Amino acid sequence: MARIIGAIASSHTPTIGFALDANKQNDAVWAPIFKAYEPVRQWLDDKKPDVLLVVYNDHVTSFFFDHYSAFALGIGDEWRPADEGGGARDLPAVGGHAALARHIGQSLVADEFDMSFFQGKPLDHGCFSPLSIMWPQKAEGGWPGAIVPLQCGVLQFPVPSARRCFKLGQALRRAIESYPDDDLKVAIVATGGLSHQVHGERCGFNNTSWDNEFLDLFEKDPEVILNMTQAELAKLGGWEGAEIIMWMIMRGAMPARINCLHREYYLPSMTGIAVAVYESDVAVDPARQARANAEHLAHIGHQTAGAGELEGTYPFTLERSVAHYRINRYLHQLIQPNFRARFLADPDATYEEAGLTAQERDLITRRDWRGMIRYGVIFFLLEKLGAVVGVSNLHIYAAMRGESLEDFQKTRNTKALYSVAGKGAASTVDWNKDGAKS
Repeated sequence: MARIIGAIASSHTPTIGFALDANKQNDAVWAPIFKAYEPVRQWLDDKKPDVLLVVYNDHVTSFFFDHYSAFALGIGDEWRPADEGGGARDLPAVGGHAALARHIGQSLVADEFDMSFFQGKPLDHGCFSPLSIMWPQKAEGGWPGAIVPLQCGVLQFPVPSARRCFKLGQALRRAIESYPDDDLKVAIVATGGLSHQVHGERCGFNNTSWDNEFLDLFEKDPEVILNMTQAELAKLGGWEGAEIIMWMIMRGAMPARINCLHREYYLPSMTGIAVAVYESDVAVDPARQARANAEHLAHIGHQTAGAGELEGTYPFTLERSVAHYRINRYLHQLIQPNFRARFLADPDATYEEAGLTAQERDLITRRDWRGMIRYGVIFFLLEKLGAVVGVSNLHIYAAMRGESLEDFQKTRNTKALYSVAGKGAASTVDWNKDGAKS
């Protein structure tokens, strides 16, 4: 099982990462930032969590407005720093705990949170700025553990309310504590804020008195914050400062009574920088917790119970998505005209470029439709491959059932053939030409 050992709250201003990268530890202006994070580093070193669940928001780096979600959970195996315009920071990639992330995702959906899931996206300063100062890489290289990133869409309104974020935190706690596979120590890290505004004529707004009041309420009376609107939070803390709703996710994941082990605040320039460490002040009854975990696991699995008994059925789960992300991503590129042309002209070169395994290359080359489904390719990429190489959907369906096209069509009401290929491509394939045989 997994257990939450405590929580960290931290601003995520790029100021923090800049000070670290520029070696400003002994500069009088920047030194208070490093001093504020020393107890956090010590706490993490003492507690040695296996996983940090990092709640952050992307700053229009990896998430753009062509598809913008309220809550997006990272389920991948690795996370690298993003290039935000001037090159990525010189930090190694940090491992992801994909198994825990999958379980959390399944649990949150079971609790009726309509999550988005992402892989392969780099993380910007919302995550790596605080992470790099509080959880430094080990002397032999690499990070001390893994992370599970939870990206919150707080830039394009409407955004979730503080109360919705708090409820998500409560659901996160149920998810983490019911994880059955490993004895994991998990710390929740909430990032964002405090008071700041970085746009418009109000740019540069800060409110130190509100920042300290917020920290008091957050610890002792969060209900007051949960009743506040985004407009009220923005009035007190600046428009971008209203991203403190992400802290409420962490607060919801912690018990009602918590101990504040460390708290520091500093306003060097544009953003009120705060960092704090919290632990539970509530004793846990192991037997009661075990019963609650068992009940929640049954709740998580309720919707798909029995699906594994459906013969010839391969649900595209989060596990399959992560395990076979490479080949699915490769086939997804077939929607791009330039890639299609390269694939048809020299498939081996595109295989090499994508780093496909020998097995994956063989499955695609032989057009092993059933083999690809069993391997972990989602069907809707197979039909794209079929459209590119001139194979109809019906040919693919027949092959997956191990039948000839003629035998498969005997099970249909008509002998219609079709494909997702566009008009120009569809008119050139043999099976769609006038007089062509099925």
